[in-house]
Amino acid sequence: MEPQLQRSAHRIWILAILLSLCFCGCLHQVEAQSFPGREQVEIDVNAKSAPFPHFWEEMFGSGRANLMLRESWRDDLRAVKQVTDLSYVRGHGILDDENGIYTEDEHGNPVYNFQYVDQIYDGLLKAGVRPIVEISFMPRKLAFNPDALHAFWYKPNVSPPKSWERWDGLITHLAQHLVDRYGVDEVSKWYFEVWNEPNIDFWGGIPRQDSYFELYAHTARDIKGVSSRLRVGGPATAAAQWVPEFLKYTSENHVPVDFVSTHGYADDTVWNLFHTHEEIPMDDRVCRAIGMVKKQIQASSMPSLPLLWTEWNVPGHDAIRDTTFVGPALANTVRECDGLVTMMSFWTFSDVFEEGGPIAQPFEGNFGLIAEGGIKKASYYDFSLLHKLGDERLANSSRDAIVTRRSDGSLAIAVWNLVDPQEGGLVKGSPKEIVLKLTGLPAGATAAVSRVDDEHGNTLGLYRKTGSPQYPTVKQVDSLNQESALPPPQERRIENEQLELKLEPNALLLVEIKK
Repeated sequence: MEPQLQRSAHRIWILAILLSLCFCGCLHQVEAQSFPGREQVEIDVNAKSAPFPHFWEEMFGSGRANLMLRESWRDDLRAVKQVTDLSYVRGHGILDDENGIYTEDEHGNPVYNFQYVDQIYDGLLKAGVRPIVEISFMPRKLAFNPDALHAFWYKPNVSPPKSWERWDGLITHLAQHLVDRYGVDEVSKWYFEVWNEPNIDFWGGIPRQDSYFELYAHTARDIKGVSSRLRVGGPATAAAQWVPEFLKYTSENHVPVDFVSTHGYADDTVWNLFHTHEEIPMDDRVCRAIGMVKKQIQASSMPSLPLLWTEWNVPGHDAIRDTTFVGPALANTVRECDGLVTMMSFWTFSDVFEEGGPIAQPFEGNFGLIAEGGIKKASYYDFSLLHKLGDERLANSSRDAIVTRRSDGSLAIAVWNLVDPQEGGLVKGSPKEIVLKLTGLPAGATAAVSRVDDEHGNTLGLYRKTGSPQYPTVKQVDSLNQESALPPPQERRIENEQLELKLEPNALLLVEIKK
């Protein structure tokens, strides 16, 4: 070939290569635009595991105790019990005047009445659930200040007692009545928690901490005076406060304590939780606080005390607790808090809830898994998926997956795409692809995939399509629950030891693999 022709051919060859590379790059760019997030999760199905108790679904919060007499509340309780390991419910105000537990006769003598208390706890036990008996609030006739009313719609009294002798009498009679009615073997499985968030405006003692410690000492000794087998604890504080001081006080004064309880929400401020100016994402605050309190317990003279986190929830601005965001936020919290806490109490399981008065209509951003009228939210279905996780956890490096094994050897894997909503509740995120790389499975293995996302279990979207009725009829509620119910899992074949999963923003998926 002539030199000039050789040079021309060489140029054409180079041009073809460049065009090819450009074409491949364009294809790669298109794929990246379609799935900008891609993550591979390595899973050895025969790897050693660690115990994985279902600490996030054994206890739930409620509104005040008197709500437990309502059929709507009990309907919601039964519905949540069907899809979780719900074993305990905590509600405020068992001593509130609306339960009629304490008054005084014309001579000023104490009069006790446990009729409503019995109906409340009978109903719980009938549903297969035990109470966290929150000892609160102050009966008016026993209050040092009868007008010390909290701002909640039902106006609980937050005053200290006018007489420690009469307080001791009330607590002793209550504990003895419960033991007489239900038996000490049963009541010893309950938890008695002294008051609610005494470090803020739920307690009117002065000074707050010292007066609460006195309240705790009297109450704990009264309960233990009925039976040493009854479990009592505190300090039930807001924002994870007072725990070192509480444990120091109880130790130095030989006051009984069987567990530590406190609260912390994802949207509590960093300053309130940690007294620092760190930048800590809301999604990480709850478990960071739990880890802090766990270390405080371990540094005390009672390092093995159980920790009950008796109130928490995901961030709640702009009514996002009604959306699919709850599932990934919940799953991330489970991932981070595993091994740090005995039980966590999601506040609350139901929107039968009246701290601000009767709820005006469904989907106002309230705390529960079931909206006003009995409408199951996306969070209800999220809990139902995570309930199916196994009781052994296999380690993996992903922030977006929990890998578990069940007693029959099958795998249950949760994966998610967590995208925090912005102001106004808008979700600006990208789809994500998660590839499960599974080694150790037999050939031909299949997976069953369930999901909660915008198209599955998103009751809020369906509610809006119906015109967002303020007072949905029974027929409309039934229709919403039927339409939002999760379909049977999608059967998928695992090829080349891989399973590719596509997740839209704030999708939660459960993958079940029989071994």
